Amino acid sequence: MMDPKDCPYYLISRSTLAVTAELKQEFASAGLEGVRPAYLGVLMNLWREDGLSAVELARGAGLEPSTMTGLLDRMERDQLLVRRADPEDRRAQRIYLTETGRSVRKPTLAAVNRTLARVLQGVPAVDLTRIKDTLRRILANTDRAT
Repeated sequence: MMDPKDCPYYLISRSTLAVTAELKQEFASAGLEGVRPAYLGVLMNLWREDGLSAVELARGAGLEPSTMTGLLDRMERDQLLVRRADPEDRRAQRIYLTETGRSVRKPTLAAVNRTLARVLQGVPAVDLTRIKDTLRRILANTDRAT
């Protein structure tokens, strides 16, 4: 039987859960109650380019379109974004940040940076580069498989 501490899946999933818990705590401490770690992929994409379609956002955030719908519902409820009809395709919608969604950018990114500095403390830069390269390879391998 494999020891969980030697299983890459276990280590990746436990690390994700631990960092997510740290982010939640940091967001709450920063007064960002409407921002959730699950929102980061969407927010980062919209901060870079507002007015994306749900399909473009799902692709950019690495989520399934069905998952994206529920996430957008929650983000709209939390007043971070609005959906508007696409003027070029009435069947599609474009996603836009609200004033709140734009205003949380700096404090959210600062909270993310503080959290990452804390959880990555003691990890040499060369190792962090290697970790990111490895995770990108895993994502590329799994994208190719689906």
